[in-house]
Amino acid sequence: MIVVVTGASAGVGRATARAFAEDGWDVALIARGDAGLEGAAEDVRAAGQRALVLPLDVADAEAVEAAADRVERELGRIDVWVNNAGADVLTGDAAAWDWERKLDTLLAVDLKGTIACSYAAGDVMRAQGGGGALVNMSWDHVTTGMAGDNPQLFAAVKGGVLAFSKSLARSLAPDVRVNVLCPGWIETSFGEHADPEFRRAVADDTPLGRWGRPQDVADAAIYLAAPTAGFVTGQALNVNGGVVM
Repeated sequence: MIVVVTGASAGVGRATARAFAEDGWDVALIARGDAGLEGAAEDVRAAGQRALVLPLDVADAEAVEAAADRVERELGRIDVWVNNAGADVLTGDAAAWDWERKLDTLLAVDLKGTIACSYAAGDVMRAQGGGGALVNMSWDHVTTGMAGDNPQLFAAVKGGVLAFSKSLARSLAPDVRVNVLCPGWIETSFGEHADPEFRRAVADDTPLGRWGRPQDVADAAIYLAAPTAGFVTGQALNVNGGVVM
């Protein structure tokens, strides 16, 4: 079985690539630039699986199409594609950008990138025997809202991913299943470096009493990819400890 994971160099993406490999999948790993990708590929190889490293920008539709063709050519097919790539506008220099630059970046990576990858993967899956499954990434607060400048931008972009995915699920059925993961507070770069008081407040406000871990999202992605979810499409699954229900 072959899975493609975007944003695979760190955080949720790296955990997802490793989890699939440990479950017996060969993995194609996509991220912008080489940083972290080879380490993620070594995780896959350490689990005894093949790893194909593909440094590219998911906002580049032509590059994405070429990558899908290469995965099919070198690994044989594409069974699952996990669209995890997302722009970080909360840490580093990007945290100080104005709202327009943040929005343009989120639209390019999170929304356009998801659409470009979904189209490229969907074309391959529909042409091959047995179809496939797409797993896209939205956000748990899309359906409830959250105050603040950054949450407003995330809601707009990740809401677009959710709406697109539901329509795509109808378009690609019955050959390809399309589902959405909606993570909440996950210990990625932002969470790891957040103020300790804020971290405690998040845990206290979470019914399950802690922040989510990248592995929690990875496990949910494997469920949606597996044959046991073969009658599940067009659905959104919150992975958030119950913050949004």
